[in-house]
Amino acid sequence: MSLRKFISNKTIAALAVIVTAFASTSAFAQEAAAAKPVDMGPVYKSVIFYTMAFLLLCLFIAIIGKALKVYELTREAQDKPKGINWNTINGVLFALFLIVGLYGVYWEYTVHGKMILPEAASEHGKKIDQMFNITLIITTIVFILTHIVLFAFAYVYRYTGKRKAYYYPHNNALERLWTIIPAVVLTVLVLMGFLTWRSIFYKIPDPNNKPLSIEITSSQFAWAIRYSGADGVVGTKNYKLITSDNALGIDFKDKNTLDDQLAEEMVLPVNKPVRLILTSKDVLHSFYMPHFRVQLNTVPGMTSYFEFTPTITTEEMKAKTNDPKFEYLFLCAKICGEGHYKMQRKVRVVSQQEYDTWVAQLPTYLTDDLRKQFNMPVTAAPATAPADTAAKDTSAVKTNQIALKK
Repeated sequence: MSLRKFISNKTIAALAVIVTAFASTSAFAQEAAAAKPVDMGPVYKSVIFYTMAFLLLCLFIAIIGKALKVYELTREAQDKPKGINWNTINGVLFALFLIVGLYGVYWEYTVHGKMILPEAASEHGKKIDQMFNITLIITTIVFILTHIVLFAFAYVYRYTGKRKAYYYPHNNALERLWTIIPAVVLTVLVLMGFLTWRSIFYKIPDPNNKPLSIEITSSQFAWAIRYSGADGVVGTKNYKLITSDNALGIDFKDKNTLDDQLAEEMVLPVNKPVRLILTSKDVLHSFYMPHFRVQLNTVPGMTSYFEFTPTITTEEMKAKTNDPKFEYLFLCAKICGEGHYKMQRKVRVVSQQEYDTWVAQLPTYLTDDLRKQFNMPVTAAPATAPADTAAKDTSAVKTNQIALKK
């Protein structure tokens, strides 16, 4: 073999490239090992790193494409048959992609399936989960069948030059089939969602089991929780009355406000209906309780309502999840600003007795400072114990008697 043929040989050239790359990598590795280790953590977190990696990937793909193009042009110039049958390669790639994709669907369901939704801890949550599961099953079946047909057709009917494509312009029966079936399925799903929505938002009130009223006020970046107090009615408020002392703008002319209570966490009695009154002080927020399937926007200038019934206590959920640190939470599901991540509060679901004990210790929203501000009578100081009064009176009598004797 001559030197010219030896140099132009494709196998020798490929081996030379591999050896060069291996030698360069080994040299770089030795230098890196000898040098002081570098902390690459900040580099991997930077946008520039991933931008450069993407551009290098694009450059690599472009180089491979150009090399293949040169290879094809060379064979064409030498009057040789095409070396690569791209139709076959594309067909095989479609078939492989179908197999890998179907395995990916199976893997996602088996590995991440349980992470889709936590167990519902409210009555209506079971209906939401049922509707979600039915929709997911239907769409998964349609997804798998359509992709099998799509990728199988791309492989089976790839171009080979041995057959001619059949021109198939129109088929009324087929068009009716793929129009009527999706229309019927979507109609059923929409009706299911509509009936589920009505069952949640349009409940018939039960006079023997009135819901517990709790007002939630959102603001950047906090929640204010106000309980209705002994009268069971949350008092009115007015944004014009907001001051540094009266942060919620409570209108104390309404007698229902006098026993309203503030809380740092939400505590709910199990199996007791809860009526949430949702408002916002500034921007649009979204009140979200994932375990209870509760989510509703809080809109400035508008009051929204959501009623639900918790069915699983916090302690029961700890046992179900085998997590002693488990906690219910409510969050903000809208990106409402830079402090959005801080908008979360704890929720505890307890027995009715535990709830009664807890709520009896809550302070009222109306403080002595607010009473002075609104010209209301200040709470009287605690009366002196009778025993102390009697002792003082006795000492005073003795003093007077001594003075009279003198």
